[in-house]
Amino acid sequence: MITSRDNPNIKEIIKLQKSAKQRRDAGLFTVEGVRLCRDAALSGAKINKLVYTKQAMEKYSDDFKLISDSGCEKIEVSADIFLKISDTKSPQGLLCVISMLDKSILVDKIENTGRYVALENISDPSNLGTILRTAEALGLDGIILSEDCCDVYSPKVARGSMGAVFRMKFCIAENFTEFISELTKKGIKTYAATPRDAVSVTELDLKSGMVLIGNEGAGLTDETISACSQRIKIPMGGRAESLNASAAAAILMWELIRSK
Repeated sequence: MITSRDNPNIKEIIKLQKSAKQRRDAGLFTVEGVRLCRDAALSGAKINKLVYTKQAMEKYSDDFKLISDSGCEKIEVSADIFLKISDTKSPQGLLCVISMLDKSILVDKIENTGRYVALENISDPSNLGTILRTAEALGLDGIILSEDCCDVYSPKVARGSMGAVFRMKFCIAENFTEFISELTKKGIKTYAATPRDAVSVTELDLKSGMVLIGNEGAGLTDETISACSQRIKIPMGGRAESLNASAAAAILMWELIRSK
């Protein structure tokens, strides 16, 4: 049992929990809690390490066996040490270190009849997690992320997605605007969510294509809007000037799939 914070495994996990750069450099990320660790195992993600307390192993014995049967290294830690590595308020005593996922969508794999959401510079991990969860629930075919979005492998995104991060296809576009422009040229309908010079989504029958959501404060960039085939907006009768990014994404994703 590990009881020291100075242990190399513990130091690594703390860095992975806190740093996107560390996650990228190592090609690893962490998820915590019984449900997410179980989801990782069931999804076929490559689990490198299972970190656990004795109490968790006994309390969640079936889930512990499912996860440990993946062949990962098992590391027992004291309850005090788990509290130090935990990213949650009420830790359950299970944490997995996982290899980054191979779920890339290539431009030539995006189909004209598919339904997708693209996100530019979404900065709030909770918003990104919620969008992933909603996209999976509605049955979208994939998600495109700009490089300046918050880290899709952060613990908060994993929790907010309720495991959808393991199951949804996604890719991170190095040049987001160019990526969208290529799709538009390919004949895929790309719908930029913007209040400026836009058509109400209620006046369109989207059927298929890709809806684009921008940064929580600034929205989509002008360059990305120009690369899209259509500008759309969500009509609002209340006094609020705008919607939360994840709420706007949910409405537009629903419009994409309701005529499916």
